[in-house]
Amino acid sequence: MQELERGDSGIRSTASVQSSLVMYPIYTYGSEAQRKKYLPKLASGEWMGCFGLTEPDHGSNPGGMVTNIKDKGDHYLLNGAKMWISNAPFAQVAVVWAKDEEGVIRGLIVERGMKGFTTPETHGKWSLRASATGELVFDNVEVPKENLLPNVKGLKGPLGCLNSARYGIAWGALGAAMDCYDSALRYAKERKQFGRPIGGFQLQQKKLAEMLTEITKGQLLVWRLGKLKNENRANPAQISMAKRNNVHTALWCAREARQIHGGMGITGEYPIMRHMMNLESVITYEGTHDIHLLITGMDITGENAFT
Repeated sequence: MQELERGDSGIRSTASVQSSLVMYPIYTYGSEAQRKKYLPKLASGEWMGCFGLTEPDHGSNPGGMVTNIKDKGDHYLLNGAKMWISNAPFAQVAVVWAKDEEGVIRGLIVERGMKGFTTPETHGKWSLRASATGELVFDNVEVPKENLLPNVKGLKGPLGCLNSARYGIAWGALGAAMDCYDSALRYAKERKQFGRPIGGFQLQQKKLAEMLTEITKGQLLVWRLGKLKNENRANPAQISMAKRNNVHTALWCAREARQIHGGMGITGEYPIMRHMMNLESVITYEGTHDIHLLITGMDITGENAFT
């Protein structure tokens, strides 16, 4: 994820969705039949997937979702809409979260071609332009009962997926920071003012040294988190801390790098503004900067500041 986002956050987003938000829930919460049907094609890239949780009126509060399913005997009737969905315009498979008639959140696998299921594309984005974004609209979609994810109920289903994806984001954002740093270092060595490279001036060295320091600290944070994850000891609050810190670090590095590039930093000749615009999405999606702060705060104090 770090190396993919070093290229572009939109590419990493596509991969994150496919692995952490589509394959992970099918593998973790799905039946053996669902795993055999979907995972090989998703793993090979023959099929692409998307993840339907966020709604037009429910972002940071996913429990307020209004998308719903009704039991119709041999199938479920799905109605509602999801928004800001990466991969939606081209995905063959959507893992969708909806409330049943008792108000319990359940996961379903919805396939392109099901009557009443449409995926209008979101246009006019200034961020994540390399990633396709759209809506998921469900108008009396008949979903076979065998497409229900049988092994999870409630918000812990989608939140478990997001924990996996946020860990990947915490690595990925550092890749964008690294590309900004690399570009700034090269520019500082090449650009001359007052008869010498600007990299020879103290304030430019300060910027570069602090960028490298913060990137290294962020890498150590997610390396340690990965070790804990391998031991099944990583908790959601730790993942939130890493996602929040490393995206913030990446945005800060992008802005410092832009200053080193001077006016050239706003041009498409260099990657700085592209990364900066991308990271403005990354700092908001899968838990905003502020929400992750409150998750850490609740873990520290035991007090819920959300309500």
